[in-house]
Amino acid sequence: MSDAPFLVTERLELWLPRPRDREELRALVTGGDTGRFLAPDAGEVDFFNRFLRGSGSWQLYGYGLLPVRLRGEPTIVGNCGVFHTFRGLGRDFDDQPEAGWIVRHDHVGKGFAGEAMRAVLAWFDRTHGPRRIVCMISPGNEPSLRLAGKLGFTPYREAELPTGDAVRLFERAGA
Repeated sequence: MSDAPFLVTERLELWLPRPRDREELRALVTGGDTGRFLAPDAGEVDFFNRFLRGSGSWQLYGYGLLPVRLRGEPTIVGNCGVFHTFRGLGRDFDDQPEAGWIVRHDHVGKGFAGEAMRAVLAWFDRTHGPRRIVCMISPGNEPSLRLAGKLGFTPYREAELPTGDAVRLFERAGA
């Protein structure tokens, strides 16, 4: 494990995930207003599987989620990246690189998700070649819907998660 950030932007450091990040990342997805779109009632087992999905993607595919910190600060303020997953949404979504961005509720609206994801997508394109990347967003999550468009994602269909929750599916075409 590196003691240096994986990617650095003007205001942020994006780190490879470490076991010690687990509890802080769990608080991120369950706390405050952030959790309402992210299964805030998920138990420890569900969260641990989510943590392993984002972290384990690095080992198997060479890309995954990155805990986000303000430059020079120890506290995690987000979790962003491109990871590999199966969600039971069909062949046009599963087994694809999936983008995801989460910013802690008290840091929303500061442009951190866009700043982090622009760095991640530029790195992904350089490292893995321009490829199709998918993402899913809850219909009521207006900030993420706007950001998806700014990042080059276009909607392609509505879907329902195995939990019954509605999501909109987006894709960013490779060159």
